[in-house]
Amino acid sequence: MLKLAGENCERIMGQKVRNVKVADVQADEIWGFVQKKEAHKRPAEAHDNSIGDAYTFVAIERDSKLVLNFALGRRDTATTQEFIEGLRDAIAPGTFQISTDGFGPYVPAIDDTLGHRVDYAQIIKAYGNNDVEGQRRYSPPEVIDIQRKVIIGNPDQAKICTSHVERSNLTMRMHMRRLTRLTNAFSKKWENLWAMLCLYFCWYNFVRIHQTLRVTPAMAAGIADTVWDLENLISPL
Repeated sequence: MLKLAGENCERIMGQKVRNVKVADVQADEIWGFVQKKEAHKRPAEAHDNSIGDAYTFVAIERDSKLVLNFALGRRDTATTQEFIEGLRDAIAPGTFQISTDGFGPYVPAIDDTLGHRVDYAQIIKAYGNNDVEGQRRYSPPEVIDIQRKVIIGNPDQAKICTSHVERSNLTMRMHMRRLTRLTNAFSKKWENLWAMLCLYFCWYNFVRIHQTLRVTPAMAAGIADTVWDLENLISPL
């Protein structure tokens, strides 16, 4: 059932989230794993990318909160390139600003795919060490420094930010048991995690009323007229 729902939601996202007008895009990655953590893989599993670390790349439009594109893979150049190409396919022609964290592969991917269209900057955070026993396991490290680095064009300094997509990632962890830390609810199969992501992001865009918007992100972005219900997500288009 999850696989069928995920496939339908993947089609919905692919057909509906197209030619979206954007002004300010934020992108980030969220860590998860399939079957076992990367450090726990046996030598024979070292090159099996269907288990271990699984990063979800997410791009949202700052004002509408619409999830424009997402990708699941390793935190590497190939996944980053695929993610940015999918973002390009989702947005309407025109220029816009984009902000990411300091992950290096974003630079060539955005330059090659969107370079003539974007004002691009990275927000680079330096983290301290949690010295209290157990604190590092249960709490994120303290941010001790933030730098804003212009990569392409002339981005608005006041809008160089990834806070909105990071907050979206928190919502994602809170709603998706597979990404909740320190539990045994993690995905056992890569395809099941992908299906769950498709279902979640479709629900987030079309069904969930955003608290600050008072409508769904899809309505705020102008790609939907009404609030959908769950039946819309599992019914064939």
